Amino acid sequence: MRPVCTATILVDDDRVRVTRFDFAPGAETGWHRHGHDYVITAITDCPMLLEEPGGGTRRVLVPAGTAYRRLEGVEHNVVNDGAAPMRFVEVELKEAPQPIPPPAA
Repeated sequence: MRPVCTATILVDDDRVRVTRFDFAPGAETGWHRHGHDYVITAITDCPMLLEEPGGGTRRVLVPAGTAYRRLEGVEHNVVNDGAAPMRFVEVELKEAPQPIPPPAA
């Protein structure tokens, strides 16, 4: 059984949720499905093992200081595949508030 990463919510309002993820070597997020579009920015080099539905896996390296964007619906388990701690910040883009329509004339 793998250790679980630490997720620290930094901002959570009606527009965005910003979460810092800290992984010890071998730690994982656990299986999850993203309910919003999101952006990841790597704080450290992030050698990730991505476990995907159906049993597939992919290994990727997200270099420190780089970012990537994904659409809502991604389902996976993220594992620190390296020998050093791994850290990134995730920004989830929630739905923009809808404007209130003007009263009917």
